[in-house]
Amino acid sequence: VARRLSLSKHPECQSMAGGKAIERLAQAGDRQRYAFRVPMQHYRNCDFSFSGLQSLVNKAIIQQEKKEGVQEGELLSCAKDIAAAAQHAVAAHIFKRTHRAMLFCIKHSIISPKNAALVVSGGVASNQYIRKGLQIVANANDFAFLCPPPRLCTDNGVMIAWNGIERLRAELGVLNCTDGIRYEPT
Repeated sequence: VARRLSLSKHPECQSMAGGKAIERLAQAGDRQRYAFRVPMQHYRNCDFSFSGLQSLVNKAIIQQEKKEGVQEGELLSCAKDIAAAAQHAVAAHIFKRTHRAMLFCIKHSIISPKNAALVVSGGVASNQYIRKGLQIVANANDFAFLCPPPRLCTDNGVMIAWNGIERLRAELGVLNCTDGIRYEPT
């Protein structure tokens, strides 16, 4: 959404990553101006999918570009409203699916109610709107809410690489000799 809205050109977001730019603009946007459906509402499972939402947002952007007479890549006057509506739809999807997963775990005794915890990390955990909502979901289900400070909520790829570095340093599960190992790209 940030790329499609060309937020790297927006004066408030020029040096920000896409998710951070969406969050920043959403704070001043009207999420009710665009009503993006929460994805997968008719599926009663815990799966996530954002592809339908991406299509809805893209259609709204195309319509607005035509309405404003701007080309793709130019800033829209309603970028804050689209950011707010998209962030809300993403967050609502995450909240609903997380809540459903928690109920499933409780119902099937997968997690002991005594030490049930919701752990949130990665880039999405740095979004305050999503963090606050997940805190509410956790509290409503008597789950502890564990989330690192935003400065430690980096991209998952970075977190995985860092874990690899730590495992290498500790010599845990790291191959020192790759002779005889065949690699196949997938």
